[in-house]
This record gives sequence, structure tokens and C-alpha cells, in this order.
Amino acid sequence: MSYIVCDVESDGKLLGENSMVCFGAVIVEQSLTKTFYGKTKPISRFYDPEALAISGFSREEHETFDEPEQVMKEFTKWILENSKGRSILISDNNGYDFSWINWYMIKYTGTNPFGWTSRRIGDLYCGMVNDSHAKWKHLRKTKHTHDPLDDAMGNAEALLEMKKMGLKIDFK
Repeated sequence: MSYIVCDVESDGKLLGENSMVCFGAVIVEQSLTKTFYGKTKPISRFYDPEALAISGFSREEHETFDEPEQVMKEFTKWILENSKGRSILISDNNGYDFSWINWYMIKYTGTNPFGWTSRRIGDLYCGMVNDSHAKWKHLRKTKHTHDPLDDAMGNAEALLEMKKMGLKIDFK
């Protein structure tokens, strides 16, 4: 089983009406060398300038990105080539990140290699320390920048730290 940390940036909050701008993914293993970064062009004319600004890209730049179908097919191929066994998406906010990845996967490839399986890092940490209000983001080494690959890397680092602290999780 492979855990793949994903982080998504979008230009709004409504799937299908707004667009995913970019996303990063890291396979959780000691080296953290297996990464993926995708940038997808807009799928509609609707966007929230404030949401887009978080990604660091202008609308003009966003419009030059790759076709979503191409990016999602490349991501699927990367997952299948680099993961071992079933893949589980894990993120800081899987309600958000999983929703965007799932929607784009189903829409543009017809399937989602993660199936319906995802985990939220904060919930794992809260359960591990037996405190529903516990903070975990101090475990990141890579600074949270809203570059989705940086953010995914920091989250993967936090998971490795949690394993050192006793979280029973296998990274293959």
C-alpha cells in the first residue's frame, strides 16, 4: 500500500464551475524523491481572483497551462508506475484536496486510482496523541508556501515524523 500526499490549489471553491490550477503529490517513503506536479488550464470562465492569487499565478498564466485530460492521465500513469499496491490519498484537508483530485480524475480519465480512500493528517495526529485539538503542523520541515509541491512535501515530512513518534503506518 502506498500513501500519496496531495495538495491542490484552485481558482474558486465550486468543483466543475471553478478550476483546479495546480497540484503536487509526494509518495511517502523515507527518501521523499517520488514527486509529481501538474498545472491544469481553466475549465470555465468563472473564477475568484482572490482564490487564484493564493496559487501565485495570474489568470493569463493559468490559461497557458496543460489540458486537464493530459495532466490527469500523466498523474494516473505516475501513480501506477511509482506506487506499490493500493494507493491512498492523504492530505492536510482531504475534504478539499480529495474532492478536486477525484472530480478531475473521474471527469478526464473515467476512473480514480485512489478509489474512495483518503486520510486527513490532522485526524491521524489527533488520534495518535489522544487529543482532538492537537496541532501537528510543527512537524513539517518544508515551509508551507501554497506551492502545492512544497506543501505536499511538508505534509509528507510530518507523516514521517509521526511514524517516528509511534504512528503505526507502513510506507512501502
